[in-house]
Amino acid sequence: MIFRLAHNPTWLQIVSYAGLNMRAFIALRLPENILSSINKIQEDLKQYRLPVRWVRPENIHLTLKFFGNISESDTEIIGIAMGDCKGSCLPLILSAKGIGVFPSVARPRIIWAGLSGQIPLLLSFQDTLEKRLEKSGFKKEERPFKGHLTIGRLKDRVNNARLIEAIRKHKDFNTDLFDAGEIILFKSDLLPEGPVYTELLNVPLTQKE
Repeated sequence: MIFRLAHNPTWLQIVSYAGLNMRAFIALRLPENILSSINKIQEDLKQYRLPVRWVRPENIHLTLKFFGNISESDTEIIGIAMGDCKGSCLPLILSAKGIGVFPSVARPRIIWAGLSGQIPLLLSFQDTLEKRLEKSGFKKEERPFKGHLTIGRLKDRVNNARLIEAIRKHKDFNTDLFDAGEIILFKSDLLPEGPVYTELLNVPLTQKE
């Protein structure tokens, strides 16, 4: 079954999942050539024998808002909020650049690829989206937004010297520029073999008329 909101049927189509609660997030999708470049870095990093669970290339994305569990009715509200933001920003021009870890080298949990390009526009757009969702009843994220691409998760204690060496070697990593022209609401299913992300709806970024 597909929901089509009557006031704006041209872009908003929400896949129904029979009223079940679902984990969901809003993200920018990456083009295949960018995912391929990131995958090459992942393969190179494997030689350092770090205890990392690597994110499958097709699952790498730029998260703008993580909701946790939402209901089917929430997807309609989120879709409207996303639509309200679609004219606030042109398609963003970005690239992946460098790698690092969260929260720190001393206690690493996430390996990420950074971003370059129209970062001020990205920050402004994410803030607009966050505020619009807050007005719609969704809790505002208290931590400041730090745009990044998660490429791996540390599973165990790590050799810090080896990790620092890996980061230094790839500090100049940089992909081609790409256009991020739509925002997407994804459903996330956590399976034993890893998460599966399903697109629920997408909204194009367009210039204000």
